[in-house]
Amino acid sequence: MHAFLLITLSAITTDIMAQQKIIQTAGHDALGDFAPEFARLNDDILFGEVWSRNDLLSLRDRSLVTVTSLISQGITDSSLIYHLKSAKANGITRTEISEAITHIAFYAGWPKVWAAFNLAKTVWNDNDGTDAIHDEAADALARFQRQMIFPVGVPNEAYAAYFTGKSYIARISDAQIPFANVTFEPRCRNNWHIHRSTSGGGQMLVGVAGRGWYQEKGRPAQQILPGTIIHIPANVKHWHGAAADSWFAHLAFEIPGDKTSNEWLDPVTDAEYDTLDSTKP
Repeated sequence: MHAFLLITLSAITTDIMAQQKIIQTAGHDALGDFAPEFARLNDDILFGEVWSRNDLLSLRDRSLVTVTSLISQGITDSSLIYHLKSAKANGITRTEISEAITHIAFYAGWPKVWAAFNLAKTVWNDNDGTDAIHDEAADALARFQRQMIFPVGVPNEAYAAYFTGKSYIARISDAQIPFANVTFEPRCRNNWHIHRSTSGGGQMLVGVAGRGWYQEKGRPAQQILPGTIIHIPANVKHWHGAAADSWFAHLAFEIPGDKTSNEWLDPVTDAEYDTLDSTKP
């Protein structure tokens, strides 16, 4: 799965775990000619440096701090709308923003919060009427994120064809031995696959949170819990993923080898999977 770790991330980030560089041009676009120094401070300093210091505070945390500050000052114009949209993009769910604004009410005042709620409803209700389903899944993912120190990362869209269910990837390191945190929703698993190598190679998994499974072809499945280490030899057919009743995350380490490649094979069928997970403790 070496290629699995080389997924191209959004253009506005340079790494999921390491510092994410925020690109902002609003100041230069709106005020570049009239107030170039303010534009520079807004785009290059506030966003390019302060917001980009997410190795100290995550983008999600900075969004919560910013939204709280704006509401406390009674600022409910386009600035708050922008930062509410950013908060949503940074992973804050409708349930979480509702709780946050409710908390703010007792410190900032009821009228300010009423105005903020009117804007938040618009921002979180803009996805074609499927909010309840989306938010339930997003809340579940947010709760799972709080169980582990590694980020969930981004949807694993590039390799979705090789997964049953939704998965997410956060590249943790590209140096020495590259590895990533891979998160699976309940019942999600990858296809049978083989890490090919003429010498060395293979993969190592370390359970991070939740409960999952690893299985080699022709052998009983192994349960993966936080701290479980799985050594996968090269050229062995296998799959791994979440249990039916649990989110699951593991670190995936690619072991160096000669002429390495990843061969994706057939999916793990529901019949195979359901029989397996019925054996849980």
